[in-house]
Amino acid sequence: MSKAYVFTRHGGPETQALIDTDRPDPGPGELLIAVRAAGVNPVDWKLREGLRRPGDTGERVFPAVLGSEAAGVVVAVGEGVSGFAVGDEVFGSTLAGGYAEYTLLPVTIAAHKPAALSFADAATLPVAAATAYDGLRQLALPEGATLLVTGAGGGVGVAAVQIARAWGLKAVGVASEAKREFLESLGAVHVASGDDWADRVPGAVDAVYDLVGGDVLTRAAGLVSGPGKLITAGAAEETVAALGGTRVVRARNAAVLEAVAQLVVQGDLDPFVTARYSLEDAGKALRAVEEGHARGKVVIEIGEQE
Repeated sequence: MSKAYVFTRHGGPETQALIDTDRPDPGPGELLIAVRAAGVNPVDWKLREGLRRPGDTGERVFPAVLGSEAAGVVVAVGEGVSGFAVGDEVFGSTLAGGYAEYTLLPVTIAAHKPAALSFADAATLPVAAATAYDGLRQLALPEGATLLVTGAGGGVGVAAVQIARAWGLKAVGVASEAKREFLESLGAVHVASGDDWADRVPGAVDAVYDLVGGDVLTRAAGLVSGPGKLITAGAAEETVAALGGTRVVRARNAAVLEAVAQLVVQGDLDPFVTARYSLEDAGKALRAVEEGHARGKVVIEIGEQE
């Protein structure tokens, strides 16, 4: 038996529990890992409340383990797996939830963890950093171009600003006044959020990466023109299409994970892990993210660490 932090039905925090469960077995193309760290993201509580991702089919089976990303050590490999072996340190997107002592990773969205990368940092990359990377690659802006990021103070936004700077772009970040100093420390031009934020943007922008949606997305759309210059991870495809933009297209592959890991290793991307919790305190970790009290990334650490 092993421990996992789950939700037992759709709803609020009252549905969450730490339970004993059977250790999963890896199927074809899967890795079973002993989890060392799991990232905590807003999507975790949204899925608990009933969010269905694009492509989700069928009904969720309960209890369902929380978490979408994890890092750990391979303890078994499924049929047809190559390039991974027992004992390898890896990270990736989870099939069976990351808030657990053991979880499954599909080899298509798993990568070897560089020795210079901590388990905690690695566990934060598959969701926020990879989404930021996918969007910037989609925009394909030339060096020197100006990128405006809405919701720049969140996990994806902080990663997007850093990657943009590493790629020679000028980053303009829209976020609360409280995050001005933080964003400016990343090399971004800060624009305070509020109803008239678009009027305060200093000069022209070449593209917008929206992470908020709603009225913010509508105002952002007025700052750019031309196909492919407005992308969003904060609104539905039909909403952004009506404004002349598109959703971020997620690659969800090992190559992206390897790329963002290398950005961390070479010092161009800091995941900003600011809070660490045990598996027993996973509820507190998720509550910190759900209530918006966390600044930086939150991780749940399990088992031995470096």
